[in-house]
Amino acid sequence: MAIHIVRVSTGSFLGVVSWDNISISLVGTEGESLPLKLGNFGKDFNQGVEEDFEVKILQDVSSELLLQIHNASPEQPKSSSLNPDAWFCQELQLISPKNPPLHFPCYQWLEGTETLVLREGAAKVIWAESSPILLEQRRLELKQRQQKYRWNEYFPGLPHCLDADNLKELDPNLRSFTSKNSVLKLRTMPPQMGLKMKGMLDRKGPWQNMDEIREIFVFLKSEVSEYVAEHWQDDEFFASQFLNGLNPVLIQCCHSLPDNFPVTNSMVAPLLGPGTSLQEELEKGSLYLVNHGLLSGLSPGLIDGRPQYVAAPMTLLHQKPNGGPLLPIAIQLNQTPGPNNPIFLPSDSEEDWLLAKTWVRNSEFLIHEMVTHLLCTHFISEVFAIATMRQLPMCHPIFKSTALGHLGCLELVARGMKILTYRSLCLPHNLADRGVQGLANYHYRDDGLQIWDAVERFVSSIIDIYYPEDRSVFQDSELQAWVQEIFMEGFLGQECSGIPTCLETLQDLVQFLTMIIFNSSAQHAAVNSGQFDFSAWVPNIPTSMRLPPPITKGTADFLGSLGDVSTACHALILFWGVSDQERDMKLLGTYPELYFTEEAPKQSIAAFRNRLVQISRDIQERNKGLDLPYTYLDPLYIENSVAI
Repeated sequence: MAIHIVRVSTGSFLGVVSWDNISISLVGTEGESLPLKLGNFGKDFNQGVEEDFEVKILQDVSSELLLQIHNASPEQPKSSSLNPDAWFCQELQLISPKNPPLHFPCYQWLEGTETLVLREGAAKVIWAESSPILLEQRRLELKQRQQKYRWNEYFPGLPHCLDADNLKELDPNLRSFTSKNSVLKLRTMPPQMGLKMKGMLDRKGPWQNMDEIREIFVFLKSEVSEYVAEHWQDDEFFASQFLNGLNPVLIQCCHSLPDNFPVTNSMVAPLLGPGTSLQEELEKGSLYLVNHGLLSGLSPGLIDGRPQYVAAPMTLLHQKPNGGPLLPIAIQLNQTPGPNNPIFLPSDSEEDWLLAKTWVRNSEFLIHEMVTHLLCTHFISEVFAIATMRQLPMCHPIFKSTALGHLGCLELVARGMKILTYRSLCLPHNLADRGVQGLANYHYRDDGLQIWDAVERFVSSIIDIYYPEDRSVFQDSELQAWVQEIFMEGFLGQECSGIPTCLETLQDLVQFLTMIIFNSSAQHAAVNSGQFDFSAWVPNIPTSMRLPPPITKGTADFLGSLGDVSTACHALILFWGVSDQERDMKLLGTYPELYFTEEAPKQSIAAFRNRLVQISRDIQERNKGLDLPYTYLDPLYIENSVAI
């Protein structure tokens, strides 16, 4: 008989309750112990508490390989929230009189009659596994996960998603995160009530004057949104939003104009300056194009029974020499040229030019929300997460690192899927393919490359611990199944996407993991956190348009074109909620769940954090000299996952 101490750590967040119906058993090379009840004659397993329990192990199981947690609580009916007997176990330690403590990471909810099987926390790839018991445990863990987490097609052409019709069907470890929805509702309640009391929230119809827009702006604003309200009509600020605004990923260098964008030298020569021409500027690489052609032909939806309208503009911009400003020089609002699709110029009337830019901002919003934000961060991150749960056991080192209508929105996402590529998800390749190295004041590019490099170095240091050579990557059957499932379920088996179907080298693995981490953290921060800042001043990013794009110059109706008052107010409330940087965040580089128990990966994490601290200091120093600081890729504001 041997006396051991079992040290149990209980989670500290909302919903954790006392629960005292558990026992453990040990599985070793020589057999399995009888269940050992944990209890100290009182209220055990308290929220946020680490507690010790003394157990007497009668059977000699030799080297401990697995620790099993048994739940004796009665089964409860399924609901959208956690059952009252639910318990979140962070970690168990087994402390023996002779050997060093063994750590068994858990970080899972238990509810109902259930048994969890945990293994000691050291990460191990499958080809390094020698114990038949542990090999079988890996197989059973993945079999259970694959039964629990199933794929489903929500809409043709979209990445496949988790198969669940409602919250009740979700595993408790997924259901627990729905508490964030409650936090979001609480945050949006004050502005919702305020706008309702002002009579704006439910008011149909157009804005009567700019004073009405200022009225809701006074109620909800930030330092950035105040800058936006002051400069939204300026051409330089309009152009800068393609670099450092909500959607800084579309602008590309233009060496030849598209055939359907017939800008002539006579149109833009006064804007290019003396001694040059349109052709010369194209050849020099100082002209840039933003093309919202993905929106062409989409059928807009109805809002309160009234049809909305969608444009598909092309915008030509000129980078002034010697680091001068980027400025728009021509806008065409639809993809088919002709007499009913004029090219708008800064030399047109102030009203015509402003409305043309506003249509571009509306198109920018649609592409941003449905493709750049929803598809390329949320939907793709869900694919990575589900594939990880189905194909990588907890002990695997990769697991441990880690104004359109409804139909029109889905169609837009499906279109985005058709052009989504592996290179576009890898920031250095994305920037190179768009030819934007020469753009001045492109802070998204500069900060993003620093973050990418830091993540890549971190991933490489972790991979080097567990994979000594290229062959060890190719021989990891679990890893290869994971990559194949991401290709088939997330990218629908489309070879044109360039998504790998297998990983053959260490560099292949490092790049793939860096892409996942970057897009699920930094890229999401870049395209999510500023939504309120840039949208609070309604004319800067109207979420819908009530009138069709103008087909002739001299007919601009600016206020009449903006979406209904109630539509703008509801969007504003949503942006206020999702852009909250004061909520409890788990920042990039912080890993509260201590899945890694070895010293080497802990050192890699520490080095990663130190690098992020230095990047943050550099960004803050740079921002001191900017009229509008760019903060969205400051590591102080980057969450380590798509969390909202």
